[in-house]
Amino acid sequence: MKIYSNILEWEKNKMSYIKFNIPEKVKEQLQKALNIIAEAKDSKIRKGMNEVTKAIEREQAKLVVMAEDVNPPEILYHIPLLCDEKNIPYAYLSSKKKLGDAVNIKVSASAIAIDKVGTGNDKVLKDIVKMLEELKK
Repeated sequence: MKIYSNILEWEKNKMSYIKFNIPEKVKEQLQKALNIIAEAKDSKIRKGMNEVTKAIEREQAKLVVMAEDVNPPEILYHIPLLCDEKNIPYAYLSSKKKLGDAVNIKVSASAIAIDKVGTGNDKVLKDIVKMLEELKK
């Protein structure tokens, strides 16, 4: 187990799975987009670390969204790395509760993967992905 010399070093390491900051306005748009996609009857959203990891590895995920308040944070360290390797866009929402609410599940979610966006929602996904690409520049 690593011993940290100060609290700032620990905080920095704790959040090392967060690779870029997303402004609150973009997070709100992301939540709305996730809600639209989740409400489509033919959309498919994977929940839980095992399902999300499998969707990324099989290159089925169209977008991955992680919560920023996951504890322990180690469970998400591999997700951005896998997404970068497979060229899958990813984003962050402030909390597990907000992420769960956005995709209409009653429990909080550490991460989700959109596998299928549902009829008529391709533009919604493309708009979010475009915004995320701009943020990562």
